Amino acid sequence: MSQVGLLSGICLIVGTMIGSGIFISPKAVLEGTGAVGPCLCVWAACGVLATMGALCYAELGTMIMKSGGEYPYLMEGFGPLLAYLYSWSTIIVLKPSSFAIIALSCAEYASTPFYPGCTPPQVVTKCLAAACICMYRSRLFFYIQMMLYWTQLLSVLSIISFYCCNCFLGNTQNLKDPFAGATTSFGAIGLAFYNGLWAYDGWNQLNFITEELKNPYRNLPLAIIIGIPLVTVCYIFVNIAYFSVMTPTELLQSPAVAVTFGDRVLYPLSWIVPLFVVFSTFGAANGSCFTAGRLTHVAGREGHMVRIMSYISVKRYTPSPALMFNGIVSIIYIMPADINTLINYFSFAQWAFYGLTCLALIVMRFTRKELQRPVKVPIVIPVLVVIVSCYLVLAPIIDKPEWEYLYCTMFIVGGLLLYVPFIYYKFNWTRCIMRPLTMHLQLLLEVVPPEKSE
Repeated sequence: MSQVGLLSGICLIVGTMIGSGIFISPKAVLEGTGAVGPCLCVWAACGVLATMGALCYAELGTMIMKSGGEYPYLMEGFGPLLAYLYSWSTIIVLKPSSFAIIALSCAEYASTPFYPGCTPPQVVTKCLAAACICMYRSRLFFYIQMMLYWTQLLSVLSIISFYCCNCFLGNTQNLKDPFAGATTSFGAIGLAFYNGLWAYDGWNQLNFITEELKNPYRNLPLAIIIGIPLVTVCYIFVNIAYFSVMTPTELLQSPAVAVTFGDRVLYPLSWIVPLFVVFSTFGAANGSCFTAGRLTHVAGREGHMVRIMSYISVKRYTPSPALMFNGIVSIIYIMPADINTLINYFSFAQWAFYGLTCLALIVMRFTRKELQRPVKVPIVIPVLVVIVSCYLVLAPIIDKPEWEYLYCTMFIVGGLLLYVPFIYYKFNWTRCIMRPLTMHLQLLLEVVPPEKSE
């Protein structure tokens, strides 16, 4: 396994957060708020919420030194059943769909310059997205991520610098009367938060690799404190930059917001913007795949996935079966994928588990007092995150019920159909089937079981 220092940790957080979201979500956030002012307020509020959630995870990560994100925290706070439902939902749906969204975004921006004035064919976009997923290389991860981190920052800072030039030239008419036409719908604001928070997704990435962090008591909270506020400031200024050259109506009509921005301010060098976006989204896809593999590996180690998922490559010392599985499922999600539908589906379930994880932090304050807490946040912070999580889960359902929310809930609960016979009762006949299959896969993939840890 790799060893992650402070700089690598910051690069992982920032590189995963500054991905596709800031280039896709501005349109959906504006649709949900209806005006420039509320739109910017939502972006700022999402940054504050992501920071509060990350601080809660900093306490959890330094208290329970296990990789796998929310999985070990739910295991310690509520027991194996809820932890299994989380791993089942995240490994099969949430992580692969997130990976698919980012890959589709990368492909969409990569192909748009070749189809000026129209939308790229879906077959082209989806083939490019599949290629993006297949290009992941775990062994070179930190070298690639470091390079892409600086490219991502450069792309964001370039957009911000063009905004400053526009302000100097007096092009601020779109920012006047920013609250005119604002939307006040309970559910619409919730959907706006969904899409804004999607752009911030990645704030919890270091918790998926806690076991690989150098000096986690110092580096985990420090990477969070540096990385997330940096991203928040960049996001707010990028959105202001968009509005400095586009009216709200023009932004809503744009098929690719950053490309339209580039056409307005950089022509004839507008191809630079989609190139930056492709690098940015590829960096986010790289980080997403890296952490998703760790969750699958830990779930396999705990017996909540087939054992082969916990095995380690003898050549690269990485959980290659888990990474391959995540990539294959992500490619399946690309085939019928619509980006906005996937974001809503992803956010609904994901924020339910974020809320439960912060609730586990509150519960363990009373039930696990013996655990050491090198980082301890005021209890009001996890309480606020739980309340906001409840709002984000319930508001869109109450305001505008959709079948996708029911399907999502049924899928999560449906994990019990596998948990009861195969994990709780451990039927013997399943071992007779899996033992030879595991042996052949082990020889084919050149992987071995991980060392047993207490």
